[in-house]
Amino acid sequence: MTRHYTAAEVVTLVDDLTERRLQVFVREQIVQPLQTDSGPAYRDADIARLRLLCDLLEGYELKGDAMHLVMSLVDQLNTARGDMRALMHAVAEEPDEVRLRIHRIVHRLRD
Repeated sequence: MTRHYTAAEVVTLVDDLTERRLQVFVREQIVQPLQTDSGPAYRDADIARLRLLCDLLEGYELKGDAMHLVMSLVDQLNTARGDMRALMHAVAEEPDEVRLRIHRIVHRLRD
């Protein structure tokens, strides 16, 4: 079962995160907690995202549109990684001759 955290718990878990900063991230939809009967619920992935956001703000003073752009790129990268992982599992289930043919094609296209 996935653990969910309250806003108060998240603020204590993430360095440099304040309630106000959390509200801004949610309002700007950079972080999208689950909406439950007892209020917003944050997942482990949200906490990791909030840590990255705070690091970007504190370490690089990244704000506004730049923050949205960086997080969009992070999301695209994570999606691509998931797609690549699924593709690798699908290819691994194919017969040897198919895997070898795919391997050759990939190397030819990369050169």
